[in-house]
Amino acid sequence: MIEIIKELCTGCGICTKGCPFGLIELKEKMVFIKEGCNLCGACVDKCKESAIKIKIEDVQYDTSCFSGVWVFIEQTESKLKGISLELLGEGRRLSDELKTSLTAVLFGERVKELAKTLITGGADEVLTCDYPNLAYYQDEIYTTLLAKLIFERRPEIVLIGATPIGRSLAPRIAARLRTGLTADCTELRIDEEKRLVQIRPAFGGNIMASIITKRRPQIATVRPRVMKPLPPDNQRKGRVIEIIEDLSSIRPKAKRLDFIKEYASGPGIEEANVIVSGGRGLKAAENFKLLEELARLLGGAVGASRAAVDSSWISHLHQVGQTGKTVSPKLYIACGISGAIQHIAGMRTSDCIVAINKDASAPIFDIATYGIVADLFEIVPLLIKEISKR
Repeated sequence: MIEIIKELCTGCGICTKGCPFGLIELKEKMVFIKEGCNLCGACVDKCKESAIKIKIEDVQYDTSCFSGVWVFIEQTESKLKGISLELLGEGRRLSDELKTSLTAVLFGERVKELAKTLITGGADEVLTCDYPNLAYYQDEIYTTLLAKLIFERRPEIVLIGATPIGRSLAPRIAARLRTGLTADCTELRIDEEKRLVQIRPAFGGNIMASIITKRRPQIATVRPRVMKPLPPDNQRKGRVIEIIEDLSSIRPKAKRLDFIKEYASGPGIEEANVIVSGGRGLKAAENFKLLEELARLLGGAVGASRAAVDSSWISHLHQVGQTGKTVSPKLYIACGISGAIQHIAGMRTSDCIVAINKDASAPIFDIATYGIVADLFEIVPLLIKEISKR
């Protein structure tokens, strides 16, 4: 907290000029701190009379009343997103280690039938809220409803996908509940004190940071395709709890006019089992047509390195890597990609990696299942020809 010591304050006003956010005002020669102060300490340094103090209290936070692992389930048009089943698999592992229950939280319209899939995917119980105004994601409605459920039922861990929806929802939930949030996690584990250790790349992927949240719930967003879903277990039993809420009082600030799909046809790179990616070695935007043909024959999607995206050869939707999307297909074909550490971080968990590059010393060959040292403009047309025959 920040405190003004009235006995020392002379009302000189120097601190008002020193606040970078303009949150200090002077009234009748007395200093007042407006709401929104983030305790940056700039005013403390400016005050010559030492009349401004920041007090930091080490509050002992009671975590004993929180239990259970929750997974927020994403769906589009009543179809589950792949990240949801991935998080259920990871949530099952964490809840088993903590000896607690795993709950799936599902919002939408006509989504009750999905509950069985969530139970076979690892959930002990499913909280469903089925209303027409939950058919698609809206910040205000989803935030208010999920925050209310968490506040009432007190889970100790909440996992959300690091997707466009998750990246919008998770920070709002953390702010409402005044707890911490670790974004874009690539690994989770439980330490000896039964706390969630949230691991994510930092400083451009050069280090891996291990983060612990003191308050509860511990909220983390997890990158798609870094966790593995469990094989469906049709023998699993669980309960489905229908949540009844009056949502009429929540007034969204935005209105949805239309929905434009990211990809005009075929699967997106997050969902594809086959990805054909191109890098700087493609030399020009028009050469991506070669990869599009190969991807079409294999029923896959086209990916790209950051170099190709930065050159405006293809849109950012296709970028794989640290600053793009994390993928884990059954087959990843890297064409003309050298294999920078940031790109490898986004695709190294692929089941089979085929690298095509003229440079035999390219780092991509260090992780490739199969490596072809050759000109991609010779190899890819041969692949297309042979696959077309079959």
